[in-house]
Amino acid sequence: MKTYLQIWYNSNGDCSPPSEVNNRLTSLGFNPVRGPYDYVYEWEANAVIDDVLRLGDKTHLTLAGTGVLFKIETD
Repeated sequence: MKTYLQIWYNSNGDCSPPSEVNNRLTSLGFNPVRGPYDYVYEWEANAVIDDVLRLGDKTHLTLAGTGVLFKIETD
């Protein structure tokens, strides 16, 4: 099972640099990827919805103050 993450930066210049955002996300276990998504989190076992929600909460807290928006999709 995988959770994909997309990141959006605004052009107002009030966002953290991509390198800082990357450091924060990789500290959670996300890995950068090429393609339609920016990051992927690969679960060791099948996760339940509560696991995905906890990951979303951690992602939200980790990105707080960076000025970026994100979208999570799990399959």
